[in-house]
Amino acid sequence: MTKPLPRPPAALLRNASLFLDFDGTLVALAARPDLVAVDARLAALIARLTERLDGRVALISGRSVDGIAALFGSLPLTIAGSHGTEVRWRDGTVSVPERPAALDRIHAIMTEVAHATPGLLVETKTLGEALHYRGAPHMEAAAHALAGKLADETGLHLQTGKMMVELRVGGADKGSALRQLMQRAPMAGHRPVFLGDDDTDEPAMAAAAALGGAGILVGDPRPSSALYGLHDVADTLAWLETACEQAA
Repeated sequence: MTKPLPRPPAALLRNASLFLDFDGTLVALAARPDLVAVDARLAALIARLTERLDGRVALISGRSVDGIAALFGSLPLTIAGSHGTEVRWRDGTVSVPERPAALDRIHAIMTEVAHATPGLLVETKTLGEALHYRGAPHMEAAAHALAGKLADETGLHLQTGKMMVELRVGGADKGSALRQLMQRAPMAGHRPVFLGDDDTDEPAMAAAAALGGAGILVGDPRPSSALYGLHDVADTLAWLETACEQAA
């Protein structure tokens, strides 16, 4: 059994740049990605953290930049979406590569499979197509086999996650996204702190540690590059609220 990680100190965000995963970290995982919402508490917390840290807050998510931005409305945020392959800075500057035509074919194939299997769900992203099997867990092996076949055929990156497989543009991950964000003001020159729950967050955990900061694992203990741990989304929000007050 993996030993639980220590709880992060409340003063950890002082002089830090804060990077946050979204699903499973700030909001509970849902049966469908489109069922997730940002409530008033979370929106207010992110706004307060951004103010306290002088803009040194960014979301790093597997969702698209537009998808995250829509959930937070008019709140100006720096967002690295699609596992770091697209970035939108608070000032509106955007970096997004071209969407490969192969993703349209992958979308059609995944959609055909999903229509034939109740519980499967296809999620279209700016630079990827994901097949979720949370509603049909017996399809795990078949979903992974299909994704592997499509990855071999197209050369696109195969991304796994909690109860999902995704074909996406490669060349980036959440670790490279964190490093990229740390190269620009206002993040540059500060200690990175990253919070995440999934295996896809491990590159960012490792990058934060390599840059003199720390990762915080949300959820059950498991092998991780994180230095600290929090129990779940509720625990994460409570810790962030306390840390926010001591961040200035």
